[in-house]
Amino acid sequence: MWPSDKAKLPSPWDRFLEELDGLLREQVHVHCIGGFVVSVFYGLPRPTGDVDYFAVLPYGCVHDLQALGGPDSMLAKKHKLHLHHFPAISLPEDYETRLSEMYPGRFKSLHLYAPDPYDLILSKLERNSQKDRDDVAFLAESLHLSPKVLRERYKKELRPYLANEGRHDLTIELWLDVCFEGPPLKP
Repeated sequence: MWPSDKAKLPSPWDRFLEELDGLLREQVHVHCIGGFVVSVFYGLPRPTGDVDYFAVLPYGCVHDLQALGGPDSMLAKKHKLHLHHFPAISLPEDYETRLSEMYPGRFKSLHLYAPDPYDLILSKLERNSQKDRDDVAFLAESLHLSPKVLRERYKKELRPYLANEGRHDLTIELWLDVCFEGPPLKP
């Protein structure tokens, strides 16, 4: 597991997710991404008001999850937090083999999974907002990530599936220079 200590579920997320868990009628496995994972699981000290997720098993539970915990749900109104289904995202080919359950044994029916930090970084490549770049810098520095691993995973597991590879090649190289390797040394 990547976090330095066992990931603790902070308040008010603990209450929101416990109530959501109590409403589920079956085992639900949620593949999370975004700020929730970066802050709550990997420790970035930035608040977030939603859990972005891109996959749910069984898939038919997406509608139930959104009805129970989406932006218009009673839980969202009560806790000022919500779930956000974000199905249009690119992740490396074998990301599922590297998922970590975020709070094993914490909930009866709800299972939240986080991508490993390299996969999480690559999930942010297409959007490339300032917040995404800040997340990349935080993950690279705080977890002492390897630029070589990121570059290899990008080339082998993500790049072949992206449109406009040239744009993404430039973005990944910028991230590697700025967030991992630093600026070039002056002669």
